[in-house]
Amino acid sequence: AYPQAPIETDMYMELLVGIETCHGNSEDHVLQLLSNLYGQKQAGRVSNGYMVTKLLDIGFQQSEVDDCLFYKCDIIFIVYVDDGIFLGSNDAQLTDIIKQLKNAGLDVEEQGHHAEYVGVNINRTQDGTVEFSQHALIHSIISDSCKPVPTKSSVVLHAHKDSPDFDCNFSFRSVVGNLNYHAQTTCPDILCAVHQVAKYSSCPKQEHDDAILYIVRYLKRTCDVGLKFKPDPSKGFEDYCDADFTDPSTAKSRSGWVVFYAGCPVIFASHIQSQVALSTTEAKYISLSMSLHDIIPIMMLLEEMKKKGFKVICTNPHVYCKVFEDNSGALELACLPKLCPCT
Repeated sequence: AYPQAPIETDMYMELLVGIETCHGNSEDHVLQLLSNLYGQKQAGRVSNGYMVTKLLDIGFQQSEVDDCLFYKCDIIFIVYVDDGIFLGSNDAQLTDIIKQLKNAGLDVEEQGHHAEYVGVNINRTQDGTVEFSQHALIHSIISDSCKPVPTKSSVVLHAHKDSPDFDCNFSFRSVVGNLNYHAQTTCPDILCAVHQVAKYSSCPKQEHDDAILYIVRYLKRTCDVGLKFKPDPSKGFEDYCDADFTDPSTAKSRSGWVVFYAGCPVIFASHIQSQVALSTTEAKYISLSMSLHDIIPIMMLLEEMKKKGFKVICTNPHVYCKVFEDNSGALELACLPKLCPCT
């Protein structure tokens, strides 16, 4: 996608080693770039600007809340780097939009249904429930010799510098990458465990190898379980957040939260906090703040969609959010109308 955009300014590159032209070699000749190229610092910005211009030319409107979201009538286009997903009421509309993009000069490759594109199995049942699962990804990282056991998510991993090195019986980083993708898409229950293992990818020890195997064995037992979405129009946003006070390896606490919209989990995360909390109350207050950082932009986006005529699942006149926190001190800090050191 990047080379489709015209180059922003005159740029030149050296001839590659071993490449010669009829005019000479790399000692006295260079190549002039005629189009945008991967690897330039400004390549992403130039490519995005070119695509946005083409979308605006065919009638799309860019969202004021999210620059990667575009509207046209009842069609939504979502951009992620050089990929995109169209959402519309019927296939004929989407086919016509793709033709317009091609006529505008964009080389667009249609990848089919979004389930095939993102690697997630999407199944819609008769009662309106939508199920998300990733059987193929799970089976690709499971060893046939693994036995089904619960994952040790409650065990805190350390660097274990004095322990034996990882024996390299599998690609540690590759498995961690697959587990991380799976955790962030359809398996939030392993987020914390995967993040603990991922911290030591540069120098894994035997304990980290064992932790990986425990996670994989857990997935073998639960490979047929995924996320289920059955929207409840009577509910808006609900934010459940918590924190685990102080990770011994970093002295920082870990935040975790799940955000539901219309009774469906739409955001889930597990992150090490960016600052050191001096108490459980402060750690949970930070977790409360971090979770709301994710919710507020989406609430603004839904308000924008309502104004543009899109059907938003919410019976109230305004998009709202309920926050659930089990620490009374953190709740008291959040409700105080005055500033304090924690805020």
